[in-house]
Amino acid sequence: MSVMPTSQLTCVPNIQPDKNLLKWSIAPVLFLFHVGAVAALFFFTWNAFLVAILLYWVTGSLGLGMCYHRLLTHRSYTTPKWFEYFLTLCAVVALEGGPLLWVAVHRKHHQFADKEGDPHSPRDGKWWAHAGWILTGNALHQDVATLKRYVPDLAGDRFHVWLTKYHLAPTAILAVILFAIGGFRLVLWGVFFRTVVGLHATWIVNSAGHIWGSRRFQTRDTSTNNWLVALVSFGDGWHNNHHAHPVSARHGLMWYEIDFNWYTICILKQFGLASHIHRAQLPPSTCSGKSLAPIE
Repeated sequence: MSVMPTSQLTCVPNIQPDKNLLKWSIAPVLFLFHVGAVAALFFFTWNAFLVAILLYWVTGSLGLGMCYHRLLTHRSYTTPKWFEYFLTLCAVVALEGGPLLWVAVHRKHHQFADKEGDPHSPRDGKWWAHAGWILTGNALHQDVATLKRYVPDLAGDRFHVWLTKYHLAPTAILAVILFAIGGFRLVLWGVFFRTVVGLHATWIVNSAGHIWGSRRFQTRDTSTNNWLVALVSFGDGWHNNHHAHPVSARHGLMWYEIDFNWYTICILKQFGLASHIHRAQLPPSTCSGKSLAPIE
């Protein structure tokens, strides 16, 4: 399957609408989910809390970090097709959109990072980078032509196209299952609370990951390495490392940079579920990057 590198994407500027124009198809849903997340705190049980933690890892690490981000967007490694589809299902339940939309937005972010056209740069405001681009931006309303331009590899895959169209269905099914097992408490924690925490964990990479932290590499953007962001995003907070080496499956390049997504990919490799893993190679005595070498 051919992949379009970020550097070869056709330049399509991001024209932002009036930032005061609220997206009424999204804002009420996000508001209700935040209300549900707060309500969950008043119906705490250890079982519900543990289910939320488990689903947070399944959706945030297996789904967003390992699948949407490192596998589908950057093709940092490969998996058997059936396992790619499984990971994509995990990502969809995070409620951040279908695979075509998520990947297109992120590839566009790398093409225009912190410049005109970046869907969520803090140069347009800290709140804009965090959630404003969701509530008032146009990034979540891409036309078919734009999606095909940015994700030609996924646009030709019937499963990814179908899942993008019906991306809400898996979450609805999960909510029914959780209610059948443990009632509304399990739904509040496993769907509402977990989703809200997961959304902010992703958004904080876009905002704080371009504002606060250290910079190992002099990239053309303002990306930073932030250990706290890395913890809540399972390793995606080593954002400056990532922007310097976007194809690398490993974001935490030093031993002390905790990267749970990378550790899991290494485990998958041992079971034959991950191969052709790309990793940024750093010289022992310097922090300048080398070319990426696949690990067979």
